[in-house]
Amino acid sequence: MKKLLLGNEAVARGLYEGGCRVASSYPGTPSTEVTEFISTYDEIVSEWAPNEKVACEVAFGAAVAGARSFCAMKHVGLNVAADPLFTSSYTGVNAGMVIVVADDPGMHSSQNEQDSRHYAQASKIMMLEPADSDECLKYSKMAFELSERFDTPVLLRLTTRVSHSRSLADVGERADNGLKAYEKNPQKYVMVPANAKVKHVVVEERVLKQVEYCETEAVEAGLNSVEYNDKKIGVITAGICYEYAKEALGDKASYLKLGCVYPLPTKLIEDFCKECDTVYVLEELDDFIETHCRKLGLDVIGKEKFTLQGEYSQGLIRKVILGESTASLKADTQIPARPPVLCAGCPHRGLFYSLKRLNVTVSGDIGCYTLGASKPLGMIDTVLCMGGSVSGLHGRNLADPDNAKKCVAVIGDSTFIHSGVTGLIDIAYNNSNSVTIILDNSITGMTGHQQNPTTGFNIKGEPAAAVSLEKLCEAIGINNVFVVDPYNLDECYETIGKALSLEAPAVVISRRPCALLKTVKHNPPLKVNKDKCKSCKMCMKIGCPAISMKDGKAEIDFTQCLGCNVCSQLCKFGAIE
Repeated sequence: MKKLLLGNEAVARGLYEGGCRVASSYPGTPSTEVTEFISTYDEIVSEWAPNEKVACEVAFGAAVAGARSFCAMKHVGLNVAADPLFTSSYTGVNAGMVIVVADDPGMHSSQNEQDSRHYAQASKIMMLEPADSDECLKYSKMAFELSERFDTPVLLRLTTRVSHSRSLADVGERADNGLKAYEKNPQKYVMVPANAKVKHVVVEERVLKQVEYCETEAVEAGLNSVEYNDKKIGVITAGICYEYAKEALGDKASYLKLGCVYPLPTKLIEDFCKECDTVYVLEELDDFIETHCRKLGLDVIGKEKFTLQGEYSQGLIRKVILGESTASLKADTQIPARPPVLCAGCPHRGLFYSLKRLNVTVSGDIGCYTLGASKPLGMIDTVLCMGGSVSGLHGRNLADPDNAKKCVAVIGDSTFIHSGVTGLIDIAYNNSNSVTIILDNSITGMTGHQQNPTTGFNIKGEPAAAVSLEKLCEAIGINNVFVVDPYNLDECYETIGKALSLEAPAVVISRRPCALLKTVKHNPPLKVNKDKCKSCKMCMKIGCPAISMKDGKAEIDFTQCLGCNVCSQLCKFGAIE
C-alpha cells in the first residue's frame, strides 16, 4: 500500500517495519519528527534522552542486549555523540543499530553547515542516504539488515529537504525478529587497548567487505543504481541532489545514484565514467564524493563549478551544466523582510529587557531565546554551541575578573540539562564569580515543544520524574539560587542585580511557561488608550510583534496580544489598559 509520507515519518515507518524495539533521541531540527512518529508505535520503547551522547549509548546498550535500536539527531548533535559513535564501530553490535543524522544545508535552523559524511568516513561506519520518502522507508529497514550483516552501527543521513518533504512510500507490515541472545564476550565489547588493537584490524577488513558489497549486491538491491540515457553528460550524485538533477536534466544525462555514500564503490564509479563523455559530481556541502573520484584518478567536474555553501536547485544545475537560465516568478510589490522574533507574550522578552537595563554582556546559548540578539533588545553577545554559554561565561570571567559583575550567561531548561550543567559544575567547583540565568519555559521550545527531564512528562505525555533545577544547582555547590517571574520587570531587574553584587557563583531561574503551550491560560488582550498615549515609543523597546505605531500612536494587535502586561509596565502614562 502506498501512502504520502513526510520523509521523517517514512524513516520512522521503516524502523517500525524493520523490527525496531528501542528508540532514544534528543530533538534537533530537521531530525525531530522521526522520534515523534516512532513514539506513536506502542511496540517500540521510545524516549527523549538528555542529550545525543546518552541517546547513542542507550541505543548501543539495547543493541548489545539483542534489541534492534535506533537514535536520531541533527548534524551538530552527532558532535555530541561522537565518542560512543567511534568506539561502537570497533565493538560492533549484536542486534541492528541505526543512527539517523539530519544535515541542514542552507542553515535553516542551525549554526553551521556541517557535512556528516565525514563522520562516516572517520568512524568507518557505513552510511546510507535516501533521496525521497520511499527510500527513507526502505533504507531504514535495510540499515538494520546491513548492521547485523556487517556487525556495525549504520548511519542514515538525511537532509532538510528530504526530512521535510512528502512523497509516496510503499508501506508494509512489521517484522519483529524478537530479542537476539546475548553472549558474554569481553574481547568484543570491552575496549581496553589490547582488545581495541585487534578490533581495528576487524574494522578495516569490514570496510573492504562493504566496498565489495557496494560494487555488486548494493546495485542488485537498488541501493546504488546506474541509469544510462544520453552519455554525453554523466552525473554522479546522492540524496536530494539526484532529484534535482533528474528534474533539471531529464534524459539529457546519465546517472550514477549512490544510496550508500560510505564506503564508496570504486569499479562502479570507474565504469560509469568510462561510459560518459563529461562527468559531473553533484553534492551539497563538501566535495566528499568528488574527492573519492579524484583519488581514483578520474576527471570529474565538481566544486570548481558548484558551490560549497547552501542548497542546490534545479535552476542552478540546469544553468551550470546546460547553460540554460530558468525564468523565476517575481511579485509585483516589494515584500518586506520578516526576520524571526520572539513570540508575543514570550517570557524571555521581559528577562532580556531587564538585562538591557543592567547593561551587561550576555553569553548566549542554542534555543529560541537566541532571538534576544535581535534589535531592539540586542542582548546576546555570543552563541557557540549547546551548553557553551555557561562554560563560556566562566572562561570570560577567568580572563577578565574585573568585569565579572557585568556579564551573565543565559540558557534554556532543556539545554541546561543537555550540556549546561557540566559548565555550572565547573563554575561551582572553581568558585567562579559568575551569574547563570536558566530560562525555564517548561518545555523544549525551539524544536516544537518536546518534553525534557525538567517538565515532569515523558515522550508520550505520561507523568515522569522531574528534575528540580533549584535542587540540582544547590547539589552541585551553588549556594545562591533565585527564582523570578520574567513578566515582572522590577523583580527581574532587582534579583539579577542582587546576584551580580555577590562575590560568589549564583543562578537565577527565570520561570514562566512558553506562551504557546496549550496548557497556558492567557489574560485578555491589552489595548492602547489613544488619548493617554504620548507617542514616546517606550512600549516599542521590547520588540513585541503585537505592538506597532499607527498614525503616531501605539497600537496593539488584539489577535496577537496574550495580555502578559510587560508593555504596560513600561508605559509611564498608563495608556496601555
